[in-house]
Amino acid sequence: MPNTNPLAAAAPPLHTRIRDTLRTRILDGTYAPSSQMPSEYALCALFGVSRITVRQALGDLQNEGLVFRLHGKGTFVSKPKAFQNMTSLQGFAQAMSPMGHEIVNTLLAFRIVAANRYIAHKLALREGARVAEIHRARLLDRAPISLELTWLPEPLGKRLANADLVTRDIFLILENDCGVPLGHADVSIDAMLANDEIAHALRVQEGSPVLRIERTTHDGQGTPIDFEYLYFRGDAFQYRLRVDREKAPACETT
Repeated sequence: MPNTNPLAAAAPPLHTRIRDTLRTRILDGTYAPSSQMPSEYALCALFGVSRITVRQALGDLQNEGLVFRLHGKGTFVSKPKAFQNMTSLQGFAQAMSPMGHEIVNTLLAFRIVAANRYIAHKLALREGARVAEIHRARLLDRAPISLELTWLPEPLGKRLANADLVTRDIFLILENDCGVPLGHADVSIDAMLANDEIAHALRVQEGSPVLRIERTTHDGQGTPIDFEYLYFRGDAFQYRLRVDREKAPACETT
């Protein structure tokens, strides 16, 4: 007996099938990152469909971040976003280098300042206590990826004054040079619009959306020793984490 359910019998729309085919070709490398996609005319001929159908498929891929369009030039394959897993406490270079990325830092500022109320609270200091403030722009594969603003208590900060902040993570310097074992970090993530300093460091337009990470790192005894803001280009970087479902307690039997 034939299936009379119209939903079961209906095939996916044409533009959906074309989108899925193009997505597969992007992900398997047939269309390489930064390469130009076939023109709309060529895709119409390839799939035997109208231009509006091709444009719907490309629009879906653009919404997924897999392609981008340049006016008057065509559609191009996006570069895959760099990512860092949030499964362990690592510095940026420590996480990126094993993936084959090149990390270079530009030291923008190193100074001793009076902690404002918020920074003092995060570092468990009194307001106005002296802290080291470090600004670094970080480049991933020679392209700006993040701006890092860090504050540490003055005694610890002074020990970083002569450290190699251009090629090394602060976490590794603290552990290996200063002998400070790291314990855990409290992290919050949100989004904001780039101000002038962030836009200049990341080479984006002022007002562009950026990812903001606020992180307070504690030593092995639980004392806060490092507070920082990390600003990442939203179009080039992502954090990833795994979240497991908490198992429900077993039902008691009587």
